[in-house]
Amino acid sequence: MKRSLLAFLALFLIVSCSKDSEKNRAYVLKINGTKITEKDLLEEMGSLPEMARALFQGKDGASRLVDEIINREVLYLEAKKRGLDKDREVKKKLEEATKLILINQLLEKEIKTSVRLTEQDVRDYYNKHREDFIIPEQVRLSHIVTKTEDNAKRAYEMLNKGEEFSKVAATLSVDRSSSRSGGDIGLFKRGELSPDIESIVFRLKKGEISEPARLKDGIHIFRVTEIKGPYVEFEKVKGIIHQRLTAERQRETFDTFIEGIKKDYKIDINKDALSKIDLNLGAEK
Repeated sequence: MKRSLLAFLALFLIVSCSKDSEKNRAYVLKINGTKITEKDLLEEMGSLPEMARALFQGKDGASRLVDEIINREVLYLEAKKRGLDKDREVKKKLEEATKLILINQLLEKEIKTSVRLTEQDVRDYYNKHREDFIIPEQVRLSHIVTKTEDNAKRAYEMLNKGEEFSKVAATLSVDRSSSRSGGDIGLFKRGELSPDIESIVFRLKKGEISEPARLKDGIHIFRVTEIKGPYVEFEKVKGIIHQRLTAERQRETFDTFIEGIKKDYKIDINKDALSKIDLNLGAEK
């Protein structure tokens, strides 16, 4: 039963009806006069995700596919017979679905297909961002140590606003010996730090700061100023880079595209009315 249900849910595309040029071809299935041919079945199969296609493999796969199509089409016809296609809520959902399909088709045409990456694009990104692909074996650290959460919060906010780490350390850190050197506490290999500290700092990229972390001697904010270790080979990360770079290019293309087409439409935001809307109305407080 579960297998049948999964198969049914996987069939989300409407079967193509036989075209005029195929009227004389032998049909595999006929429902209320609508013929479904072998070509229709193969197209249906090809449109399914790989996981769904696996449900129809084997000797009786075609028969199972036909059974699921019958179930779906009979339910669809029954829904129409009962006039559900004229129901206001159903119409609204169909309009929203149509809108999303059209948007997806537009983005597919204008965004996804417009981004083309070469091997050289990927390699150039790797060479420019090599620090992102280093396997950290040693890190040079700076830290700020406070005794109170208020001071830790204050220091973290100052850093996020662009204040220099050394200045914040000199002002707020209770570790006076390191604060005189901008918070620098030296270069550390894996295994030389406590597990609590190591789990924080070896996840940071060069230049990044950690969130305040409470340790035995106070609340620490760490900054990695140097990373040493071997680089991951290009061949091992080029797939990841390709995905990352494609996403970045598509986002840039989308931003340019959407700002361009907005100029073709009259958009009027009633800011006075908008300011009076509380989307949290009725939410738990």
